[in-house]
Amino acid sequence: MKLYDYAGAPNPRRVKIFADEKEIDLELVPCDMAQREHKTESFLAKNPSGKIPVLELDDGRCIPESVAISRYLEAIQPEPNLFGRDAYELGFIESRNRQIELELWTQIGTSWVNGPIVQSMKIFDLVPGAKEASDKNVNRYYERLNREFADDQYVAGERYTVADISLVTAIDFATRLVDLKPEDGLDHLWRWHAEVSARPAVSNNP
Repeated sequence: MKLYDYAGAPNPRRVKIFADEKEIDLELVPCDMAQREHKTESFLAKNPSGKIPVLELDDGRCIPESVAISRYLEAIQPEPNLFGRDAYELGFIESRNRQIELELWTQIGTSWVNGPIVQSMKIFDLVPGAKEASDKNVNRYYERLNREFADDQYVAGERYTVADISLVTAIDFATRLVDLKPEDGLDHLWRWHAEVSARPAVSNNP
């Protein structure tokens, strides 16, 4: 199987970590976003949205979107389980992962698009005040996570799941490229981050 990837991009990193947790080998195919390779006719045939990651199966069929790809990988390699073992876990882990995507990832994305790196590329028009508002929302979410990690070891309770992969990639991307590192005093959040970052699948996919 081939995974269309771009070094440093957070969503392909989610899949690479997930695959490593499953001990599934993927052939990484670089897709140079800086050269707009993800918008070429040949790539759009694989994913009409023109985004990475995309998983290409051996028969040529393609699956886009990091969570959808991860669900496919879980289906072909059920263990270690990362999406849920029973009806409650399936629902609860999904809810926690969606909260991270909708309430944190979207805000980091707004700060990224309206920040200096993307604005220097002149791809998007700056939305006045957007980054200031989204930065505040990200920091508020970090504070919420810190409170939650005072009671829970992981995002969805007492075991590591796909929701932890979504969160660690979000925080690392925000820290490195969006100038949104969590405050040093968020001890419970940083405890979780250190524990998850020490996992080989995470540390081997920076």
